[in-house]
Amino acid sequence: MASSDLELLCSHVNEKIGNIKKTLTLRNCGQEPTLKTMLNKIGDEIIVVNELLNKLELEIQHQEQTNNSLKELCESLEEDYKDVEHLKENIPSHLPQGSDIDPEEPDKAVEPEPIKKPPKEQRSIKEMPFITCDEFNGVPSYMKSRLTYGQINDVIKEINKAVISKYKILYQPKKSMNSVARNLYHRFINEETKDTKGRYFIVEADIKEFTTLKVDKKFHVILSILRHCRRLSEVRGGGLTRYPESHSDAQAGVQWHDSSSLPPPPWLKPSSHLSLPNSWDH
Repeated sequence: MASSDLELLCSHVNEKIGNIKKTLTLRNCGQEPTLKTMLNKIGDEIIVVNELLNKLELEIQHQEQTNNSLKELCESLEEDYKDVEHLKENIPSHLPQGSDIDPEEPDKAVEPEPIKKPPKEQRSIKEMPFITCDEFNGVPSYMKSRLTYGQINDVIKEINKAVISKYKILYQPKKSMNSVARNLYHRFINEETKDTKGRYFIVEADIKEFTTLKVDKKFHVILSILRHCRRLSEVRGGGLTRYPESHSDAQAGVQWHDSSSLPPPPWLKPSSHLSLPNSWDH
């Protein structure tokens, strides 16, 4: 055997011996408690890195597929473009050429747009006017007790809210009503009588439905004051009390009006905040 072969054999044996020593050293390190935890963490991180590499490999494969699809699409578009250019250069003689088209030739007649029906005019809803200071001072003391001018007008404001909510439903097309509005509509119709025909009116159920007012003794006292000031009247029948606009309004010069066209009363300032139910309990 040549000396070179012996040297290669010795080198190979020494390399193997070195690998065995390294393996034994690592195994011994794994037995030490202080290094065992670190080796476990390194092993976990290697597993995570391996998973990331697998995901990266899958993503690269997906990108390669996408890239191949785009190349095929690009080649297809180039072929289509060549076909279009060929057709453009070889237009049959019996077809009009681009230069033969008269730019002033009128376009095809455009169908006229359908005439839109004008929107139906919204019906205005009358509201009860606020009482004046003179009217408030003319209310007998036994009737108004400790009620203030502002409290009475606050109730008028809430009554107007109920009137608007009620008659918006009555004026609403039946086809657009939901089940709740339809039930209220039928109740409103059933509550009408010959005495309330053509007059705006509400009942206590409307106050409870559309406002936060309490229908208690104080509320009925204020209704008495409003009847005294000829803002509303009272119609009884069928176990129900209705509160329509007063018949004598025109004679007294107090007419219900569309308040959207009038400015708010001076006592009703934007910065003021009134809690009606609480203020009545004093």
